[in-house]
Amino acid sequence: MAALDLALAICAALLALGPVAVMMRHRPAAPAILYGATAGLCLLVGLIGLAGLSGHGLGGGRVLPLGLPWIGAHFRLDALAAFFLVILGAGGAAASLYAIGYGRHEPEPMRVLAFYPAFLGAMGLVLLAADAFSFLLSWEVMSLLSWALVLAHHRHADTRQAAYVYLLMAGFGTMALLLAFGLLAGSGGGYGFEAIRATPRGPVVAAAVLGLMLVGAGSKAGLVPLHVWLPLAHPAAPSHVSALMSGVMTKVALYGFIRVVFDLVGPLAWWTSPAVILIGAGTAVIGILLAVMERDLKRALAYSTIENIGVIFAGLGLALAFRANGMTAAAALALTAALFHIFNHMVFKSLLFMGAGAVLTATGLRDLDRLGGLIHRMPVTSLVMLVGAVAISALPPLNGFASEWLLFQAVLMSPAIPEVGLQMLIPAAGGLLALAAALAAAAFVRIYGVGFLGRPRSDAARDAAEVDRYSLTAMAMLAGVCVLAGVFPGVVIDAISPAVDALLSGRLPMQADQPWFTIVPIAEARSSYSGFLVMAFIILAASGSAWAVHRLASRALRRAPAWDCGFPDASPLTQYSAGGFAQPLRRVLGTGLLGAHEVVVMPPPGDPAPATLAVHVADPLWERVYAPLGAAVTGLAGRMNRLQFLTIRRYLSMVFLLLVILLAGLLPWV
Repeated sequence: MAALDLALAICAALLALGPVAVMMRHRPAAPAILYGATAGLCLLVGLIGLAGLSGHGLGGGRVLPLGLPWIGAHFRLDALAAFFLVILGAGGAAASLYAIGYGRHEPEPMRVLAFYPAFLGAMGLVLLAADAFSFLLSWEVMSLLSWALVLAHHRHADTRQAAYVYLLMAGFGTMALLLAFGLLAGSGGGYGFEAIRATPRGPVVAAAVLGLMLVGAGSKAGLVPLHVWLPLAHPAAPSHVSALMSGVMTKVALYGFIRVVFDLVGPLAWWTSPAVILIGAGTAVIGILLAVMERDLKRALAYSTIENIGVIFAGLGLALAFRANGMTAAAALALTAALFHIFNHMVFKSLLFMGAGAVLTATGLRDLDRLGGLIHRMPVTSLVMLVGAVAISALPPLNGFASEWLLFQAVLMSPAIPEVGLQMLIPAAGGLLALAAALAAAAFVRIYGVGFLGRPRSDAARDAAEVDRYSLTAMAMLAGVCVLAGVFPGVVIDAISPAVDALLSGRLPMQADQPWFTIVPIAEARSSYSGFLVMAFIILAASGSAWAVHRLASRALRRAPAWDCGFPDASPLTQYSAGGFAQPLRRVLGTGLLGAHEVVVMPPPGDPAPATLAVHVADPLWERVYAPLGAAVTGLAGRMNRLQFLTIRRYLSMVFLLLVILLAGLLPWV
């Protein structure tokens, strides 16, 4: 109980820091003080989560005299909430430490500081809420505060559009959540989670709740086709806010989905899982394919978030399919893989957005084709960005590989499922996930190679300098977690197990006792992986190769400019551009899936006009669904605008006519 009380007190303190920021707005040291206080409070939240996962402070609850007068506001700390508190605490502490340095470059810091700590506090209340009203209220406060943070740079037209789209999608998602909790409460109207668990419901109602949660939580997480706000809002927000929104807020959305679908709604029929699996796998492919085509560094990272959300949803869908068939061990494997990837994505995506913010601070640029050569001017940032890029590309021995390896082990369990349809669908989804993993590697080879290697493509990149120590420390800490969680994945799996056990009444075997830090999710004869031995092999092989080269060839180090294809004057134009790197994938996959096309204008002989090549790549859902829908709503609103200029007699006539129509519609039911 003490742990829950402390967590609630910290959330209240974070909410209170917003007004404190307003009162301190004239003090020059206010940003450093407030970001430092926020980092300390988030660190305490993470420690409470770790204590909860170890079994301390769980159980019981707290009812506060707030919310609906007849039930109050219920809060509870269980193993699932504790796991996500770790994510909130770690991500919030790292982003806040980074912001101490990054925030110095904000032109209007109070437009961020007034909302930033409260945003973290609202997310904490979502995780601790134990009734529908408290959950939805905290969710809406979280959405509104994040909208205010997206709008921090409000003088840019693109930022205002991003905030508008985000607000619309957030409202739409909350409406779906409201309907979902209405179905969960049933005719009895029990809004407490305990009452919801005890309410019986049929398979059709349970499936409807699942569909609504896919819309409500999926829209906040970035699930296709509800993802269109994410590549607009994440680049518009300040980089430490982008790190929080992508690394933490999307995980709070996943928490809402897991809480309802695996805990509150009760058992789901097997035929509900294919939708989750296919939507997740499709989201992964579409998201990473858009990332491969994108030149804007922060937008590419935002699209990559969509891909990782799809991977996680695919894992959750697998867990639903296995649980519906009584395959507890396989369900625990799939759910552990999904939760492990949730943790991993928080770490490496927060790191990558912070690295993008460091590049933006040093150069003022986000366009990959105007960067390059940063590895010589920002060596520490380049190193930690390399760690993040390798981790998110799911390459061993870092953490991204460990969680995706577990997910593919779950896919290989599909032949034991009795339904033939699932036996065919899950391997197909596994193929899509494998394609997404390969495209992710290509996307981050492109981002790192074009952005950090080679020669500078602009004066701003040539004159870049390393960022402050606070930012570097935060990024280095996250890079260290990427390495440690990949080399010792069994520690993370064992820490996740209490949350898995609470949801499925089953867990993976203990991994800490395995020799050489090996993870054996099912049986040693079936599959095993040791990140420690892979890391040891890489170190020994690389060291041995370097020793052999210097021993047998020359001890001298020779440095020369990057190869210039034989031209005497090295020019950045001889390097691969971001668009050129993506051209093969754009032509093979982007043409059919994204409608990508090239327009070549070649003047006839004798015409001095230059030849031009224009490439068009856009999100097809935005162009074919959302843009026409927005135009239709705007046009209808313009036509309906004349209603506000009617006379009183016409208003009364309209009300009378609508009343007659309503009564006529009710007549058959009387």
